[in-house]
This record gives sequence, C-alpha cells and structure tokens, in this order.
Amino acid sequence: MPPVLERPSPPVADTPSAVPRRRTRILALPEARQALAALVLFLAALPLHLLDAPVWLWGPLLAATYVTGGWEPGREGLKALREKSLDVDLLMVVAALGAAAIGQVLDGALLVVIFATSGALEAVATARTADSVRGLLDLAPETATRIADDGTEESVPADSLAVGDVVLVRPGERIGADGRVLDGAGEVDQATITGEPLPAAKQPGDEVFAGTLNGSGALRVRVERDPSDSVIARIVAMVEEAARTKAPTQLFIEKVEQRYSLGMVAATLLIFVIPLLMGSALEPTLLRAMTFMIVASPCAVVLATMPPLLSAMANAGRHGVLVKSAVVMERLGQIDAVALDKTGTLTEGAPRLTDLRLLDAPGLGESGLLRLAASAEHPSEHPLARAVVEAAQARGLDLAPAVGFSSAPGTGVTATVDGRAVAVGSPARLLDDPAHPAAALVDELEEEGRAAVLVVLDGRPAGVLGIADRLRPEAAAATRALAELTRRAPVLVTGDNPRAAARLAAEVGITDVRAGLLPQDKVAVVRELQGGGAKVLVVGDGVNDAPALAAAHTGIAMGRAGSDLALETADAVVVRDELATVATVVNLSRRARRLVIQNLVIAGTFIAVLAAWDLVGTLPLPLGVAGHEGSTVLVGLNGLRLLADGAWRRARPSAGPDAP
Repeated sequence: MPPVLERPSPPVADTPSAVPRRRTRILALPEARQALAALVLFLAALPLHLLDAPVWLWGPLLAATYVTGGWEPGREGLKALREKSLDVDLLMVVAALGAAAIGQVLDGALLVVIFATSGALEAVATARTADSVRGLLDLAPETATRIADDGTEESVPADSLAVGDVVLVRPGERIGADGRVLDGAGEVDQATITGEPLPAAKQPGDEVFAGTLNGSGALRVRVERDPSDSVIARIVAMVEEAARTKAPTQLFIEKVEQRYSLGMVAATLLIFVIPLLMGSALEPTLLRAMTFMIVASPCAVVLATMPPLLSAMANAGRHGVLVKSAVVMERLGQIDAVALDKTGTLTEGAPRLTDLRLLDAPGLGESGLLRLAASAEHPSEHPLARAVVEAAQARGLDLAPAVGFSSAPGTGVTATVDGRAVAVGSPARLLDDPAHPAAALVDELEEEGRAAVLVVLDGRPAGVLGIADRLRPEAAAATRALAELTRRAPVLVTGDNPRAAARLAAEVGITDVRAGLLPQDKVAVVRELQGGGAKVLVVGDGVNDAPALAAAHTGIAMGRAGSDLALETADAVVVRDELATVATVVNLSRRARRLVIQNLVIAGTFIAVLAAWDLVGTLPLPLGVAGHEGSTVLVGLNGLRLLADGAWRRARPSAGPDAP
C-alpha cells in the first residue's frame, strides 16, 4: 500500500465547518485507467466471440485486453519474482496466458479483467484515504497573529510558531497552535478534537487546540506545543501509521499464495519436462501440461472467497451499510471486542431540549416561558440556542421579535421580548444567589448529564431548561446485540465528561466507561484491548475518532454526521445512521466467512480430483475445462446466496443462529 500521506497538496480556502475535501480524480490513477480500458476492450470483444465472428475482429481486442489489464500485475509479479517471491497476481497472468495457449482466450481475458478491476478498487480506496488525511492538515490555519513583546501584531505562518509565543485569535478564526488562554473569554468549537457537539467556554488558564474554531470573544493564547507536535498533527501521524499496517489484499490469498503458486508452477514444469526426457512427443505433453495448468489454476479458489464476501457487501449496502472491501467484510466477522463513541454514535449528535422546569413565571406556563426564551435566543448561532428555538418551533409556538439583542461569550443572551427583559444563559453567570431554588434544579439536571440553561425574566429567575444530546432509540438494543455477538460488553470511549458518559452508559448497559479522552487516548484504549488478544471494532463519527478507527482491527463510521476523515478512514460506513445494523453486518460477515470455507472445500475438491485425473490418466481437455468452469460456477452461485434479503433478516442477532 502506498503511503497515506505524501507532501500536502496546495492550500485551499479554509472553511470553518468541515475538513476541506481534496479528492484525487479516479481516472488520474493508472490502475483505474488500465482496468477501464481492459473492461471496455473485453466487452467489445465478447459479443463478437460469442457470435463466431472472424478471429481478426475479436482477436486483437482480446489481445489488447491481456496487455492493458495484465501488464501491471505481470510487471509487479516479475519484480516480486526477482526478490524471490511468487505472488498470485503473476500466477493469474500465467494462468490467463496458459488458457489462451490452449484456445481458452475468452476465459483468460475475463480473469485479467477481474484482477485489474480489483487492483483499481484498492488504488481508489488508498487515494481517498490519502486525500482525506491531507485535507485534515487544512484544519490548522496557514497563518496566525503573533503578538510581539512590544505589543505589536504580526501575521506569521502558523508552522513557524514556537513554544512561548503569544497569538491573538479573533472571533471566527481557527486557533493556530496548541496552547493555553492568557486573556479573554470565548466559546471554542473543538468537535474536531473531542467530538462533542457543544462549544466549550474558554477563559484564562484553559487549554485550547490547533484547528479548533473560536466562535466568539477574542483570545490571547500562549503556545505550549510545537505545531508539529499538536494534537491535530498527531492525529494525522496516527492515521497514517495505522493505515499503513492494514493488509491491502485478501487475507486468505496472502496466507496460501506462496506455497500454492510454487507448487503449481513446479508441478506444471515437471508434467511438461519429465515426459519429454522420457521420449514423449511434444504436442501431447504440452497439452497435458496446459490442461493441468487450467484445472489447477486458482480461478475457482479466488471465486470461492469473493462471491460470498461481495454478496454480503451488496446486501449490506442495500440496507444502509457501505463496506469498503471484501477484506473488510471478512474482518468484520473476526471481531470479538467493541469500542463505541458516544456523541454521534450512541447519541444523535445534536443537542435537544429535554427538560423545562418552571420557577416563578405566573401566567406563562411552560409554553409561554419557552416562547420568550426561544424568541430571545433566535438571533444566536449557539448550538444550545438552536436547541431551544427548535423545541419552540416543534411545539408550534410563534416567536416574537427580539429587541436589543446582545450576546456575551460564556454568559448567554439578553433581549427585550414583548416588553419584557429576557436573559437566557449560564446559571453560574446569571444566578447571583447560590441558595435560590434554581440552583437545586441546575444541580439536579447536571447530575443527570444535562446542560442547564437559566431563563431570567425582568431580573428574576423564571425557569431552567435542560438540554442534552438525545440517545438513539436503538442504542440499548444495539449494544446488547454486540455484546451477545462478541461475548463481552462494549467499551464506551468518549471525550465527554465522566458524569455525562456514566449516565448514558447506564442507560445502554455499558459498564466499562472511558471518558474525557483525546484522540490519542482512544487509540491507547484500542491498543490496550488488542494487547489482550482482542480484535477490536471501533464505531465512531468524528475527526477525533479517526485514529482509533484506523488503529482498530475494523472501524465503522456513522454516515450522516460523520466527518470526512472518519468516513474515509473507516472500513465501513452506516449510511443511514441505524446503529442496529452494526451487529447485523457483523453477523452477516460471519455467515459469509462460513460460505467461504464451504466454497474452498468445493474448489479444492474439484482441483484435487481433476489434477489427479490428469496426472494418473488422460483427462480430455474439454472435460478438464468443463470441470474447471463448473467448479467456478458452482462456488459463485453458492456465494450469491447472501444477496437475498432473507440473508439479511437471518443475520439479525434476534433471528437466531440459522445458517443462510
């Protein structure tokens, strides 16, 4: 596999909302161009060959198919051969040429097309990962405003900042380096690092991270880490390192290709050479050797493994789970431990109003209080404000104009609505009397893992709003299903605070909770589980989850709110955010692996019987080809059983252990 991260591409405009997408065009990849050319040539020759057209019409087309599709694997195979390694790619090229030598030109061309397409898909997947990791570098701004010792400001490249420098971060700017706030207050969106949806209030003494977005309030930050050692830079390094360790080809073939390839080549040469030395005629000896090459070729073995896995991938795709390769589908069935992110995975990833507690609001009621609070919050872009406004709109409340609106970072908003002074914001800033009944409500909501928002009318606390990220309805059932499949409870890994994490874990039945984690901490948890011999599945959605997704045996990203990097790094994507499908696709993978074993037995039996027949007797070439092709068709049809919708239903953990 080529390196995931090469030299960064030319910079693009920074967009505060997402990782910029810089995709390599598919046809810019030589593997993709070669596979496309081979496919087009093969499809052009196929009808001519089937209609018994003159050879001069379809012959050059198939010859070009061999060249365009087989050149690259043949060249790589020869390079491996020079290093005393014989791989299956080279063997496939030899088998294709052997088929052509005895008249099976079409079969050989099809084999070439299949392998060229497989190589192109692998190249595209590698390029997509590299694009996404390079795009992550754009989260850190190119320049920063450094404050000199005399107080003057200068714009400098962000990568030239040194430990001890002081930088000014204005509202709406991204922070240029990891550091600590010296002066100022603001709310920083650091979802790219912690994965949490709510901006974090920052004041002097608080830590901030490169690449995070300052929403409001100017900050003076002292740099505490070299830009090359920032959290965001370490995310890039960890993703690159972990991605390089992943196997690029099918696991089974990696295990058997050397022995099988060497054995097949040696046997073919012996079958050809020994009879010649004993005085046999050249033509029948060559025919026997080529027949052996055909019947012993691994076409059936390759198809024995791929149709079940590809069928499972197609079935999963129809049900909203994109599995990126057959290797991934095989790996999914091997997992025996699960680590789940919280925000955006077990939860929906967006704050919602969950509680409305009245204090002193005569004549208003819950709807009246919510209407005033939402009217005051309506001009604000804060996620908590949006949650309040959405709750009011969901109840069909008509919002009133907010006059004299103002917003203070870390405090909240104030406005005049219907002639009343309304303040909505942090209880710690708006509540002067710690003995006020509102304080008890705030403590109660925070103990339950909610964010508490105080509503003050005309200077008097009138109510407390509880806001939280809503648990997915299927989260508890999905967690139980994964626990049943792996025979151990999942681990919760989150950047959220321990109290909120523990509350949510209790709701879904998770007892092992790891909270307050940065990206490298999540990787450490994965490494810890792997150190105990576990094959870990990580399910997440954010940039902060990407290193853990890459380090895990298998990574699955939630698709709707997932970051670009998480979606590219993950091995599979839950497109519709249906968490329950994770357990189903794992079970489907296990069924596919069982079919692979069945198919390998079938393919191996055909190869052994036909090869033995050719060695001890005289196997007619047409019968050898029929047996070879018949075994290929048989294992292919057996693998296609997983295409049926019934296979998905049976794979649901609640459906029981019936075989497909």
